[in-house]
Amino acid sequence: MFEVFVLSLVQGITEFLPISSSGHLILARFLFGWQDTGMALDVGLHVGTLLAVLIYFSKDFLYLALHFWKEKKALSFLLRLIVATLPIAVVGFIFKDVIENEMRGPQVVAFCLIFFGIILYWADKQKGMKSMDEMTYKDAFFIGLAQCLAIVPGVSRSGITMTMARFCKMRRSAAARFSMMLSVPTITGAALLQFAELYSYGQLDKLNGTFYFGLFCSFVGGLSAIYFLMKWVQNRSFLPFTVYRVALGLLILYLCA
Repeated sequence: MFEVFVLSLVQGITEFLPISSSGHLILARFLFGWQDTGMALDVGLHVGTLLAVLIYFSKDFLYLALHFWKEKKALSFLLRLIVATLPIAVVGFIFKDVIENEMRGPQVVAFCLIFFGIILYWADKQKGMKSMDEMTYKDAFFIGLAQCLAIVPGVSRSGITMTMARFCKMRRSAAARFSMMLSVPTITGAALLQFAELYSYGQLDKLNGTFYFGLFCSFVGGLSAIYFLMKWVQNRSFLPFTVYRVALGLLILYLCA
């Protein structure tokens, strides 16, 4: 249960901060010698973080659900979310197995933490002031393309989408908000695929107390991380996250040398 507690909090906190959740989960297992805890827990972690973002942005999603069919503004934003989701749906389906089997080593995580951390800093230097309403379909598509890179551990889904949003001249708060809302279809898709695999393997009985404990911990961690990040980007830069990523990446390379 201690292992589940640690991994669930790591997943919840790092899913929404630009520091890579998959990378931190791999590193935690590598450093502590933990084995894969199974697909059932992965489903719980995804559901927990999904609930966190749905609750934090409940007003936004409720507005979209109730008004997309009668207000142009709501429909336009919903379509931009769809446009940004399409690339990862295609790329994730094609390359999922290759990435999971070939690119999960600590050195890969370290390189991605450092490289994409520096890119995040570069993008954050842009003087963008676009709001989410001013984001174009082209912006949404490029953010969606960037999200595809996050299937490689260490890149960070939230980090790379906020990076591209900043390159598209969006203000920090808008970049973070769109990144968080974009996580909903992405996490939902991943959770549904894993749930379908559990069902096909006849392992639904593994959705037990450990599953719900992991779900709860990842929910708490995720909600806390979203609240922290959305407050942070109001008047602060992403520089501390870049410093953390580079320092962690260098430490990993040193430990693996």
